[in-house]
Amino acid sequence: MKVLFLGSGTSVGVPVIGCHCEVCQSPDPHNKRTRSAVLVTTKSTTLLIDFGPDLRVQALRHNVVTVDAVLCTHEHLDHVAGFDDLRAFCWEREHRLPLYAGAQCIDRLKAMYPWAFVSGGYRGYVRARGICHAGRTFCVGDVEVQPVLVEHSSVETYGYVVRAGGASFGYVPDVKQMSVTSRKLLHGLDILAMDGLCFPPHRTHLCIDENIALMRELVPTRGIVTHIGHRVEHHALESYLPDFMQPAHDGLELEL
Repeated sequence: MKVLFLGSGTSVGVPVIGCHCEVCQSPDPHNKRTRSAVLVTTKSTTLLIDFGPDLRVQALRHNVVTVDAVLCTHEHLDHVAGFDDLRAFCWEREHRLPLYAGAQCIDRLKAMYPWAFVSGGYRGYVRARGICHAGRTFCVGDVEVQPVLVEHSSVETYGYVVRAGGASFGYVPDVKQMSVTSRKLLHGLDILAMDGLCFPPHRTHLCIDENIALMRELVPTRGIVTHIGHRVEHHALESYLPDFMQPAHDGLELEL
C-alpha cells in the first residue's frame, strides 16, 4: 500500500493570498501547500480521500487518472469544493464513481450539487454509495476502510483507517477532540497522519503540541503532521518533532 499526500495545507493553502510572512514568501517547495488530500493505492485499488479546490492541479501534477472510490471526511469547502472535478475519474467508467461520507456531508453535497444526485443521475458523475458510521468497516476492492468519528468545529467529521495487505494507515486531517472509542480505533497503526494546524492553541484544530501528545498516546510506528498552516515552516517543524514523526508536504509518498 502506498500513500501519496496530494496536499498538506489548511483551508486557505500556503502561500496565503496577500500574506508576506516568512513561510508564504519561502521559495522552498516544502512550504508550498495545497489543500489537504491523500491518494491510497494498492496493486488493484485506488482511493481518494477528500477533493478540495486544488484537486485538478493535484491530479495533473501527480498524473492521477484512475480512482476506484472517493472518501470524504466532512463538508467544509477545503475538502469538497473540487467535487465537479471528480467527473474526470468517471468518464471511462462503466458505473458511477462510488462516494462514501457521513450522512451530514452527503446531505450538504446534494444541496450544493443537486444535478449529480438526481434519480438516474448522470453517467459521468459520482454516486453516494454508502453512509459512513463510526467504526463500521466496509471494503473497496482489496482495501478495508473503517470510519472514525472525531470532533472538529460543529460538523460531523470522520477520519479513516485504511488496511490492506497487513498494513494500516490512519488519516485524520481535521480534529480537535476524539472519544476514547475513536482513540482505540486509531491506536497502534503503521502510519497515522493527523491535523497539526499551528503552534498556538486553536479552537477547532489540534495545535502541534496537542498533535505530538496524542501521537505519543496512540503510538503509531510513524506519525505524520498534516493540514499545516502558513505560520509553520517545514524544516523548523521537522526539527521540532520527535524522531518517530515528520511533517507532510505536497508530494510526500509513503510505502507500507
